Amino acid sequence: MKIISIGEFLWDVFGQDEYLGGAPFNFAAHARRLGHDVVFVSAVGDDERGRAALLAMEQLRLRPRFVKILKGQSTGLVSVQLDSAGQPCFLIHRPAAYDLVELSESDLAEISAQQADWIYFGTLHQMSPKARDLLTALIATNPGARRFYDVNLRVNSYNAALVEALLKRSSVVKLNDSEVNTIQTLLGGDTRSIEEFSRNGVRVYGWEAVCVTRGAEGCSVLVSGEYVDVDAYPVQVADTVGSGDAFAAAFLHGLNHGWPAAKIGDFANRVGALIASRRGAVPNWTVEECRALARPTAGSLRQGKREAPSTGSA
Repeated sequence: MKIISIGEFLWDVFGQDEYLGGAPFNFAAHARRLGHDVVFVSAVGDDERGRAALLAMEQLRLRPRFVKILKGQSTGLVSVQLDSAGQPCFLIHRPAAYDLVELSESDLAEISAQQADWIYFGTLHQMSPKARDLLTALIATNPGARRFYDVNLRVNSYNAALVEALLKRSSVVKLNDSEVNTIQTLLGGDTRSIEEFSRNGVRVYGWEAVCVTRGAEGCSVLVSGEYVDVDAYPVQVADTVGSGDAFAAAFLHGLNHGWPAAKIGDFANRVGALIASRRGAVPNWTVEECRALARPTAGSLRQGKREAPSTGSA
């Protein structure tokens, strides 16, 4: 695949430790590891963290061509704390360089010439007016690209109008079970199961696929009218930062290959579980390691409805 990933490029700070991250960057790194050609669009400051970020990109075999260096701006930063279950809580420091990224007409033409198959984006970055304008320009100059919306709601970084606008622009949507509930609260939905929510999204917005992650319970996938629940792979969790982004890359990998829903969900669960077992958002990993994970118990693939969560927030 040829993928454009647009969005935040930042450092996740765990106490004294710092790890390069940001969902669109994490997704790009994991998609590249799966063998895909990724154009990553973002910005860093002209500072030590920005220079370290660009060096790390090259080490991950991601081209920094469309990551702008903005003088006078700070490279993105987020403070992360983990709860007792290893789930992250984020404090996002803004404004940051990625909020102000712009591409020239020649940049847009250069990207368009590569004939991207997919454009990946999330919610947090799109809170910035410049980011919304840039996404609009990328969609306009890459009319053949399908659009993957990884919802990733963060506190104080979304609103109803923005989320609905992004849902309308999407070919494929990925979110977690808490975000299903949040979106229904924002937009006034009242579906009673994840399957009903997914099928309603296909009907209303024209999505071709939707995936809802459910943490330790796995995921629910709707592809080409086929809905399945797929159990997770149990691992010892180091931290879950980046695991959902790796899951998204694996999901898109399987979807683009035309795999059935159950196979897509199983592969994405494997990749997400492996990343959750390691510290940092983009640790080293291989497909062979994912394949070696122990299979879930019998009954791991189930047809039918799963109840939507009655509570939960992003």
